[in-house]
Amino acid sequence: MSAEQVAFVALAGFLAGAINAIVGSGSLITFPTLLAIGLPPVTANVTNTVGIVFGSVSAVVGYRRELRPQIRRALKLSIPTVLGAGLGAMLLLKLPQRVFGFVVPVLVALAVLLVVFQPHLSRRLAAGGTPPRWGRHVVPIGVFLTAIYGGYFGAAQGVILMGLLTVMLRDDIQELNAVKNVVAGVANLVAALIFLAVAHIAWQAAGVIAVSSILGGQAGSLVGRRLNPLMMRLVIAAAGIAALVKLLLH
Repeated sequence: MSAEQVAFVALAGFLAGAINAIVGSGSLITFPTLLAIGLPPVTANVTNTVGIVFGSVSAVVGYRRELRPQIRRALKLSIPTVLGAGLGAMLLLKLPQRVFGFVVPVLVALAVLLVVFQPHLSRRLAAGGTPPRWGRHVVPIGVFLTAIYGGYFGAAQGVILMGLLTVMLRDDIQELNAVKNVVAGVANLVAALIFLAVAHIAWQAAGVIAVSSILGGQAGSLVGRRLNPLMMRLVIAAAGIAALVKLLLH
């Protein structure tokens, strides 16, 4: 890569790391950037996944305080995440990309609606006498399905996860964001390990994204934990809408 391309990819990696720490969908910045410097789509996808893993770890570390009350839940949800992400990564290597092209916009749109209407839905569930554990049985299934998508493509999986978690669980939104960071990070790690074994990776670009996304993850954690629940919800919805528009345009 030229010096200009390195700077371009580094900026994208920093922004993606910050966005992923706050909400997710950072790959909608890095993936098109890798395409712009000339990488083929599948190579760009796997290169991005390998690089962004380090930003995911950075986001988990940045949200470690909020994660402490949720560590057991995060570990439990890592099990369906590993299974789903592994399946999704294999699907990327086996199936044509157009298969998920029909599904991805629907998932992102649903996630945005879940985030926006979560307070209303939670009140309705509480008024209906829904058992508190009801959502806990649904979440692992939803996480497994989201991890399949995360292993396959991954962009906006954080938005989908936050939509699922905020509706099905009645916990603090910042703590749920910490859980989201762990789950998304595990999905990225599993997919990256599979890609390392069987796919071609543009190592220079992956390295640049790795370093810059670590810095971005720390910056995003500092910003994200200072957002109140309403502002956090607005940021998630805005990121989801932007992701949806970008996916539909492409």
